[in-house]
Amino acid sequence: MRIEPFQLSVEADALDDLRDRLRRTRWPEAETVSDWGQGAPLDRVRALCEYWRDEYDWRRCEDRLNSAGQFIAEIDGLPIHFLHVQSPVEGALPLLLTHGWPGSVIEFLKVLGPLSDPAAHGGDPADAFHLVVPSLPGFGFSGKPQSSGWGVERIARAWIELMERLGYGRFVAQGGDWGSAVTTAIAMAAPPQCAGIHLNLPVAYPTEADLADLSPDEAALLSAMEEVNRTGTAYAQLQATKPQTIGYALTDSPAGQAAWIYEKFHGWTDNPGTPEGVLSRDELLDNIMMYWLPGTAASSARLYWESYDFFESHTIGIPVGVTQFPKEILRTSRRWAERCYSNLIYWNEAEKGGHFAAFEQPEIFVDEVRKCFRLLRG
Repeated sequence: MRIEPFQLSVEADALDDLRDRLRRTRWPEAETVSDWGQGAPLDRVRALCEYWRDEYDWRRCEDRLNSAGQFIAEIDGLPIHFLHVQSPVEGALPLLLTHGWPGSVIEFLKVLGPLSDPAAHGGDPADAFHLVVPSLPGFGFSGKPQSSGWGVERIARAWIELMERLGYGRFVAQGGDWGSAVTTAIAMAAPPQCAGIHLNLPVAYPTEADLADLSPDEAALLSAMEEVNRTGTAYAQLQATKPQTIGYALTDSPAGQAAWIYEKFHGWTDNPGTPEGVLSRDELLDNIMMYWLPGTAASSARLYWESYDFFESHTIGIPVGVTQFPKEILRTSRRWAERCYSNLIYWNEAEKGGHFAAFEQPEIFVDEVRKCFRLLRG
């Protein structure tokens, strides 16, 4: 039942091996189009990998994670890695933050300070949170499940147990992507200690009656959903059906692992044309390293095999807050959401940002989380 401190210290041999593999990359020919229509362009991926090989400094990221406060707790037979940032403010509200794919705890590093110590970042101490930021099973430095069954409902139960072990008798939870699914599963379980949730990827689909009475905005949302289903879900279908097969390629080739993730940061961020327009190369590679170093290509993809069907409309009775970002993969209407979330206490449309909200727009994300959970502070 113990929670152990965790310090990262990646062996130098692992970093040397990475650079050697990058030097020996066997590149394909360039795409036959002038945009990202066939995937990540050769020149963009080569430039990223050359920077990774010659200039990127993992030790900088390693030091940042170590300074944040890392821990390991064994829950349900699996080691769970998490960041635990305790606020200096007495009575701070515990907040559970959950990432998705192809993200990691790296997504939240820029919001740890403002959320846990608002006064030090120009905010109100009354908005302070104690932060718990776990790595999903099979992601980052959490353990890799050795048998099937680790879907979002089981992860939700593990997260509830983690908060109990930390002594948090009342908490709130937030998530996007798979973090949204896990947070939704927590809300569906409705443990008495969870006071409410906030989502930046709400999942609420129209009914047949809605389809017969669409507003112009809802028609545009539905058209966007159809386009994503037509052109943007091949990766998910592959990971949901054959995660082991894609794992061989991505675990062996750093260029392949980088391209697999880099392409999603292009398509899913609110950027001016390239991912580097909103996130630095270092930030992109910090996140990619959370897949490369522990070799989690297959184990992270298996979450799609376990729970891909969970991304459907669910009914939630506890308080729910929603912030939609303009470049999110899938967006819903407030009318559809209100049918699923009977106690929708907060709704806002952010002015900019995409799928990786805390990573892309940390100031907006912090402001949204504060506004939502002010409504639930005792």
